[in-house]
Amino acid sequence: MNGTLFVVSAPSGAGKSTILHRVLEEIPAVAFSVSHTTRSPRAGEAHGRDYFFVSQQEFAAMRRGGAFLEAAEVHGNWYGTSRGAVEEMLGRGVDVLLDIDVQGALQVRASGLTAVFIFIVPPSLTELERRLRGRGTDSDEVIRRRLANARQELLAASRYDHLVVNDELNQAVRMVEAVILARRSQFRRNYDNSPVRLDEVLDGPGA
Repeated sequence: MNGTLFVVSAPSGAGKSTILHRVLEEIPAVAFSVSHTTRSPRAGEAHGRDYFFVSQQEFAAMRRGGAFLEAAEVHGNWYGTSRGAVEEMLGRGVDVLLDIDVQGALQVRASGLTAVFIFIVPPSLTELERRLRGRGTDSDEVIRRRLANARQELLAASRYDHLVVNDELNQAVRMVEAVILARRSQFRRNYDNSPVRLDEVLDGPGA
């Protein structure tokens, strides 16, 4: 039985990365799809763990060759998801978390690939601005651009299957985990992977 692809998006600063790292630590058989990007690494980021950092030329060549499941330009940089890596993990029965922006998520939805779409939002744009400024990594101009993009991204929230408000971190983590566990418990997937067949239960003692 193949794994499930979970596509997760959020405005920059909504806490998506923190939530997903917690989910990966707490739920077994879930993998994170590491995207390729042309942007420079931030403090503490490592090549191959957070992103595959590549040049504009390398990214363009991969895109022309059809290497990406989705690719999008965000804040002047390109991001893309390796089609081969995702398909390989799903084929092994591993659930995959795909951390991408709204443009990329809509490309995945349009592709017809089966996926579960989760949108994470801050409790308010005021709180989002506070978090962005608290990171201390962006200029005022960049923050203004990120907030403007956030307003546009929020308009696409209705295209997603689940909405998670990251007001309190632990609760937001539990909500994302609940979506994954609920998907795993759906009848067809659970039945196909169960060591006990339903007919055996019905025909057992006391039937």
